[in-house]
Amino acid sequence: EPTTHPGEAGTATWRTRKFGDLRVRMVEYSAGYRADHWCEKGHVLLCISGEMQTELADGRVFRLTPGVSYQVSDGAEPHRSSTTTGATLFIVD
Repeated sequence: EPTTHPGEAGTATWRTRKFGDLRVRMVEYSAGYRADHWCEKGHVLLCISGEMQTELADGRVFRLTPGVSYQVSDGAEPHRSSTTTGATLFIVD
């Protein structure tokens, strides 16, 4: 079942499956979404649709568009996401 998670602005709707310690999610971010925290958890992300900005704590910003992925390990680089248009991401963590 989908679960809704509010951000600082907008919402993220998660469809989640767990396989032991592995969590696999399809996440739909509403237009105007902005995360309400800096995340330090490791992820593998793939942008399915829309556009997402990922900001790192050191100030770097990366743009995810359909087909673009990135990986970050636990505790390596605090990051937070935002989107003006909305986006759908496939996430494994």
